[in-house]
Amino acid sequence: MNIFKQLQSQEKVGFVILAALLLSAPLFLSEFRVNLLGKFVAYAILAIGLDLIWGYTGILSMGHGVYFGLGAYCMAMYLKLAAAPDKIPDFMSWSGLNTLPWFWAPFNSGLFSLVMAIVLPTLLAFIVGYLTFKNRIQGVYFSILSQALSIIFVVLFVGQQAYTGGTNGLTDFRRLFGFPLSLESTQLGLYYVAVVLLVFTYLLCKFLTERRIGKILVAIRDGENRVRFSGYNPTSYKVFVYCLSAAFAGMAGAVYVPQVGIISPAEMGIVPSIEMIIWVAIGGKGTLIGAVIGAILVNALKSGVSESFPDIWSYFIGIAFVVVVLYMPYGIVGLVKQTAEKIKQRWTPGNRESNGVLE
Repeated sequence: MNIFKQLQSQEKVGFVILAALLLSAPLFLSEFRVNLLGKFVAYAILAIGLDLIWGYTGILSMGHGVYFGLGAYCMAMYLKLAAAPDKIPDFMSWSGLNTLPWFWAPFNSGLFSLVMAIVLPTLLAFIVGYLTFKNRIQGVYFSILSQALSIIFVVLFVGQQAYTGGTNGLTDFRRLFGFPLSLESTQLGLYYVAVVLLVFTYLLCKFLTERRIGKILVAIRDGENRVRFSGYNPTSYKVFVYCLSAAFAGMAGAVYVPQVGIISPAEMGIVPSIEMIIWVAIGGKGTLIGAVIGAILVNALKSGVSESFPDIWSYFIGIAFVVVVLYMPYGIVGLVKQTAEKIKQRWTPGNRESNGVLE
């Protein structure tokens, strides 16, 4: 077994252990902490998709908060309508609307809302991805474009207060598919749904990255022109992986909303999108499990530090990111792998030197 296969096997074992810890977390955490961890798990789903396009394909998206927000709003619209059946949402009444807008009506269906939470982000990603990748827009230019996308959607959702709730967003949710969100059992069920979706997302992405398509994605990252000259069309692969990543982000948003109880345009902004990149960078891009670890660890650190130091918690996150960039370019997972390899090489028979004697 070569080193590459050994590392793959170790990563799979690591994810099994991580999944087992997440599944058993409600046994030793309080209800509040479990709910908080469920939020982090939703972020981890998004982070895997972001790692797929950045770590494996080399597409740095700084506007993924848009896809997360669209999925969250689709679910929030259903939750808002379920809270006041046969009535229009309160913020619409305050804005002078007397009838429910036509595009809100289909969201009375929970199934439709779940489907649209994935379809809408995917459709938007297809439009953006096809137009940009077909014209060979890449690198920093694509990153700037994705930032502009965030700005556009934030301004749009804030400006359309009568239809989106404006800066306040959507909140005051009460029931999900008939189950009261205030019950501990409902929140626990949502937590386990989030964990199952995280496992599904990881396994699907792992399946893709270990097949030929995964090797092509890495080849695009390392040298897109060489891939093109080899007879492949990089545009098709980049559009596909970008849409898949957006679908994961929308799914994460749909899981996030009923656990947190609110969604606002701020979640679609540039700052949250950059934080998502930080999660992947700190965990270790191009590893999948690193994205999961980074999302959970950084947000746990953010939550813990903000509780003790509410005025300066953002500095801690910034310092952590700088340290990773300067001293841990491959993130936490990369550091662990490098350390394990050095230990293995040091203690391999024939390469070990002990007390000046070569064994």
